[in-house]
Amino acid sequence: MQFDDREAFIAFMNEGQPSRPANVLNIVAINQGKQPLSMRLPHVQPRQPEEVARMIEQGVLIVDARSPAEFGSAHIPGAINIQLASPEFEQRVGWVLPEGRDFILVLADEHLARRAVHNLAFIGLERRVAGFLDGCMEAWLDAGLPYRSVPQITVRQLYERLQHNNLKVLDVRERSEWEEGHIAGAQQMSYKQLRTGLESLDLSPQDQVAVICAGGYRSSTATGILLQHGFENVLNVTGGMTAWRAAKLPMLDGQGNVCAI
Repeated sequence: MQFDDREAFIAFMNEGQPSRPANVLNIVAINQGKQPLSMRLPHVQPRQPEEVARMIEQGVLIVDARSPAEFGSAHIPGAINIQLASPEFEQRVGWVLPEGRDFILVLADEHLARRAVHNLAFIGLERRVAGFLDGCMEAWLDAGLPYRSVPQITVRQLYERLQHNNLKVLDVRERSEWEEGHIAGAQQMSYKQLRTGLESLDLSPQDQVAVICAGGYRSSTATGILLQHGFENVLNVTGGMTAWRAAKLPMLDGQGNVCAI
């Protein structure tokens, strides 16, 4: 009742709100009966490596659902690493991928395909799954197709490098996590906003960027986004800020004060 301006009222009500649920438009459409909710067991088609390569040229995306270590070792260029093992798997796919784009799954074991699509069905994303890589990443490599890697570094290695070079740190946790303790000089942006908000950060594709989160999983997702935007020298910090805190390395709080260790 204190507002007489509609836009000011909307801004006030939205201030401090959490990110909207992933793929919310699909969820609303399903709840309203405008989009059918499939009750059948999900089916996903295996795709040969050469077929996947052609589909990528036609605009199909790649979701690599393996671990950060497996993704870092070798992955399809342009892939985004969103781990199936995460309890937020389907939510993270919805947050990170552009609306309306189909994608291929890369799995650690092709028998996990049904589980992945079943999880994605909870938020209406199973219709966008164009198949999974038959034979997993090993088949892609055996076919001689191109791949990329992301080096994995420990928090100790990161700390040592920060003393001697111009390495930049990107913290992709939520702001509340960052304020509880972060590395001095680190820039913060949630991995959920990174695809559309990257230009607002003080980063360029020529920079060497170490990406960190709480445990090394969201940061692996973010490295794929950076690579998609032309960054060539990105590192994933294994163990994340949990390992940094356990190693009793220095941190600052949201006001710039040194955190007690």
